[in-house]
Amino acid sequence: MAEWLYFLLPPRDDFVETMSEEEQAAFADHFNYMEELLTAGTLVLAGPTLGPANTGVCVFEAEDGDIARAIMDADPPIARGLVRGQLRPFKVVHLRGHDGPLASDP
Repeated sequence: MAEWLYFLLPPRDDFVETMSEEEQAAFADHFNYMEELLTAGTLVLAGPTLGPANTGVCVFEAEDGDIARAIMDADPPIARGLVRGQLRPFKVVHLRGHDGPLASDP
């Protein structure tokens, strides 16, 4: 199973502080979507960057790029066109709680 990373790129700075009701509802659904992925064993980690640029970060596992894109595209704020998603392959190399690197070729 490969790791993937996607960014949720907001349409403006200070997004968290200035969200409309529609955006707030989409991010409530996003939180639930992340919980579902976590329960399914798909999600590795997720959260926002802080400060004036509130980029969301999601690291997860998927078998291939098509499945990874489908997971990202189904995230409610992306699916509703409120933020832009940017998908990239990712490799977890170091993880707290594990002895040594997780992969031999970072």
